[in-house]
Amino acid sequence: MSERNKPHNGRGVDGSHRVRAEDVDDLMTDPKDADYLRDDVRHGGAVADTGATAGALGERIEKLVEENRENVNRLSGTDR
Repeated sequence: MSERNKPHNGRGVDGSHRVRAEDVDDLMTDPKDADYLRDDVRHGGAVADTGATAGALGERIEKLVEENRENVNRLSGTDR
């Protein structure tokens, strides 16, 4: 019996799901691509940012989370 080449449906060799790898900054410059990206994420998809500034947004979010944590502690009186 010959081997059957089945499609992997977005799964890696180890069986885990992979996400699309795109440069999000490039996608956001064109309104048509930005709408496509929003629809893709809204329907349960995910996109891994592979652009040059991919880590900058994560660092900004990390700073905002820490700032929010400090503000909540200060206002609730549990400032350590």
